[in-house]
Amino acid sequence: MRLWLLRHAPVQAEAGLCYGRSDWPAEPRATRAIARRIAAQLPPGLALRTSPLCRCAGLAAALHALLGGDPPRHDARIAEMDFGAWEGRPWRDIPRPEFDAWIQDFASAPAGGSGESVRRFMARVALAWDEWRAGGKDALWVTHAGVIRAAGLVHAGMRSIDSAARWPAEPVAFGGLVLLETAG
Repeated sequence: MRLWLLRHAPVQAEAGLCYGRSDWPAEPRATRAIARRIAAQLPPGLALRTSPLCRCAGLAAALHALLGGDPPRHDARIAEMDFGAWEGRPWRDIPRPEFDAWIQDFASAPAGGSGESVRRFMARVALAWDEWRAGGKDALWVTHAGVIRAAGLVHAGMRSIDSAARWPAEPVAFGGLVLLETAG
């Protein structure tokens, strides 16, 4: 079975902004270009799932217009992590002691003091993964960099991590497509 994971286009927000669960729209021209490029790479008949956040839902709609098939299904489990009080703030303005406290208890501490813990985030991504596997059908998720990284960890057998050092550091480009394959 194959699962394609596609990251949304760049958002219409200042660079360096923390925007996990914030619903910032993506750049329309970049969204259309990504949809055209990706549609040419995908096999027909994929189950199309999307984060409900508009930066992903718009790309999923553009892909659906090109590919046809069943309309995209919105799935809150593949929305980006909630960074709590840090949402909408430049990363550089987040007080270092707050950030360090989160890193010290990376699995359990709620990001931004009131957001989501990595453990909770990974658990919901794993639930979406399990549903995909049980469905027995190739799929495309239009989602976010954090979800793509979490799904990669789940694919590797890690449903929880206890240290920030174990979180994947490689960047996921806007419009980046990752393929995960697994035995049915």
